[in-house]
Amino acid sequence: MRGACAALGVAAALLTGAMPALASYGIYVGRDLTADGSVLLGGTGEEVSSHWLEIVPAQEHPAGATVAVGVDERANYPGEFIEIPQVRRTAKYITMNYTDYEGFPPPLTNGGLNEHGVAARDIWAPSRPELAAMTPDPQRGPNYSDLSRLAMERARSAREAVEVIGALMDEYGYSTYGGNSHLFADAKEGWVVLNFAGGQGLWIAERLGPDEVRMSYPGYIHEVPLDFRERDDWMGSENFISFAVEQGWWDPDSGEPFDANAVYGNGEGRSEGVRIIEARLREFARAGGVTLRQMLDTVRDPLISSDAAGYGQVAHLRQQDPHPELKMLWVAPTGSVTAPFVPYWIAGTEVLPEFGKHRYLTKGQASTFVRPGFAVQEASRFAGRLFKRLMYYTCDAPARFLPEVTEALTAFEDRSIAAAPAIEARALALYEAGEPGLARAVIDDYSSSRARAALALGDALLGSIEARHRLLLGGGEAVVMDEIGTRYGPYVNCRVD
Repeated sequence: MRGACAALGVAAALLTGAMPALASYGIYVGRDLTADGSVLLGGTGEEVSSHWLEIVPAQEHPAGATVAVGVDERANYPGEFIEIPQVRRTAKYITMNYTDYEGFPPPLTNGGLNEHGVAARDIWAPSRPELAAMTPDPQRGPNYSDLSRLAMERARSAREAVEVIGALMDEYGYSTYGGNSHLFADAKEGWVVLNFAGGQGLWIAERLGPDEVRMSYPGYIHEVPLDFRERDDWMGSENFISFAVEQGWWDPDSGEPFDANAVYGNGEGRSEGVRIIEARLREFARAGGVTLRQMLDTVRDPLISSDAAGYGQVAHLRQQDPHPELKMLWVAPTGSVTAPFVPYWIAGTEVLPEFGKHRYLTKGQASTFVRPGFAVQEASRFAGRLFKRLMYYTCDAPARFLPEVTEALTAFEDRSIAAAPAIEARALALYEAGEPGLARAVIDDYSSSRARAALALGDALLGSIEARHRLLLGGGEAVVMDEIGTRYGPYVNCRVD
């Protein structure tokens, strides 16, 4: 078998062992380790689902407004929805939405970037079986997506994002799928948060400083100081240590440190694949600092970007933005191994129809006809599907096709990187002239023009590779999906072994 057919699941197995690879990852690089003093936060969401870009505007809510949170009876840990108070004003943010997680109401999100410069990633972090078995039936409280969205709506800093979701869990509980984590970052620092299954309100958060690199896959925190609630660089639930002692999972007289992953998680920390990525980024840091270009390359690496990746994201959190609305998020419409990153700013208001919601892989859509009001949107090409097709041809023979795809995507993004300062200067001049509407139009025009150019590039690459694949390699070999030993089946990837 060629390429991906010979290596189905290899990247996932390298990173996670026996665990399914549909779990998302996040990568944090502190400001002392980057070339321009920015903080970088990258990663992806890994879900069997349609993904689409959305710019959610700031909103005013009436007094007494509420929001529904939780999961329903179909979740693997059944639950019921509850209403919690909404704040009066919610922040603008950019996110990739998706629809698929059984019992979790769509649209779902793993985070994104908000108007205050808070970036978020959502990553799996399994809890120990004995703890997960304690989950109430039904469970109640915000789920992982609820927490990510509420943090985007409410937090003005990475620290405040932790405070927001910690307070929500403390007051309303937590609806789990088995354990989860978050990575939050702003231009100053990062935070990693673990929220555990079991209905016991267990959560812990560790600050990531300016000289740290952290890749979560899964999310992990190891040694927790026993006085963590008295420390400025830690947060967590009041019962975080005492509950483990009560259960006999940790002995305070043993002399052993309190390892959060060992005590409440599955005992695993960094896998070999994660160690490779972290070591590479530290090498970049020693060689002059991690650049935006290198972070995009890292998120694109075939070691971690595959068919399981619903999108790619890199937040470029600069120490001083030219203007408060010129905070940047780079987004690839599907797995960035074969899809280009397009720059978006918080100032933006426009998402091309091709990058918006479509029925492809959208949960529940196969059983209904297209609604008339959605027909024009559905009539547009879907960027996710275009670049998935490119991925499938490329990854069937990655040694032959991947180098040219990577070269083209890199050159495309380098043009965007080079042009961005001039675009920001034009927008800034308009802001300073009292023309914020025109400034936002400049941003919309550029992001949309790069998105259109991305589609044109995708068409050209797909046409060329599809023609040569058929001429040189013929049809693909059949794979029996149900013979692979996970509920999700195999994963197409572009690793060359």
